Amino acid sequence: MSALKQTPLFPEYAKLGGKTVDFGGWELPVQFSGIKQEHHTTRTQAGLFDVSHMGEILIEGPDSEAFLQYVVTNDISRLTPNRAQYTFMCYEDGGTTDDFLIYMLDDDQYLLVVNAANTQKDFEWLTGQKDKSQNVSIENVSADYAQLALQGPLAETILQKLTETDLSHIKFFRFDNPVYFSAIDAEAIVSRTGYTGEDGFEIYLDAAKARDLWNMILEAGNEYGIVPAGLGARDTLRFEVNLPLYGQELSETITPVEAGMSFAVKVNKEADFIGKDTLKKQIEQGPARGLVGIEMIDKGIPRTGYTVLDGDRTIGFVTTGTQSPTLKKNIGLILVESTYTQLGTEVFVQVRNRKCKAVVVKTPFYQRDE
Repeated sequence: MSALKQTPLFPEYAKLGGKTVDFGGWELPVQFSGIKQEHHTTRTQAGLFDVSHMGEILIEGPDSEAFLQYVVTNDISRLTPNRAQYTFMCYEDGGTTDDFLIYMLDDDQYLLVVNAANTQKDFEWLTGQKDKSQNVSIENVSADYAQLALQGPLAETILQKLTETDLSHIKFFRFDNPVYFSAIDAEAIVSRTGYTGEDGFEIYLDAAKARDLWNMILEAGNEYGIVPAGLGARDTLRFEVNLPLYGQELSETITPVEAGMSFAVKVNKEADFIGKDTLKKQIEQGPARGLVGIEMIDKGIPRTGYTVLDGDRTIGFVTTGTQSPTLKKNIGLILVESTYTQLGTEVFVQVRNRKCKAVVVKTPFYQRDE
């Protein structure tokens, strides 16, 4: 059995009481003080996450825009330097290769931030789609970067203590580069993005400087009640705001349209892209199944993989489910036949040996006050 990979911040976990788990081949903290506490503190104050396991792929060269237009579903031509965009890569049948952010660093230079478990797969997929005549370089630069996510309503207040860059000028899905932090001799990319539904930043910097910045942020946020947060809270936070997790809401057999993410599938862009015909047909005709939220009526938690039924007939399955720390309700996301996706529709979830009634509800389950 091969050893688990570790991020540059691994030595800090034990100091903070981190409990680690195997997450896609990485030894990462599932929690520090406790999932619910980390969840609530991120919603009300600030949480600091180590997400250095995420992959980074650099695409550059004169033909980089045209290349990316062919391999992703969103419209890259809408990007300008210092802007980010959410997108998908798909197979010809519409199944999702991965979902990720693209940062336009400069003209003809883009940084793709991909899911950790998909990094090598994505790199090989991208390399395989490149035409020999295209002037494009594709480089896996994951080892060069560490990534920290500072999330929560007090994120800007805390991070502003450490930099002269005016963070209030960085708007949603924008970034500044380079940003410098006090006493750290390294350039950083700071973007107003995240995976929690709260305000906050994702910070990319030299992997060798990550521990210094991690500790500086925790110290700067101490008076504001900041907590280090793990994968458990990251999952419940993203789930409450209906952000998909690859392998659950999206996969090689689940298309972005089925997952309700058509906003990032630009079938009307002039450029052709892989999977366009299938995805366009799904958008125009409606997919045969769709992702919706449910709230349990009967007692029971709809766990990932549980069967969803209409009577005795299987109509789909649970992609993610838990008791919401914010709402104190048992809720879930289910992928079901499209005839069962209307609000108010009652379905049953097979919870062990019981069929528990649930009702389709509006998502996101939680939305922060602006």
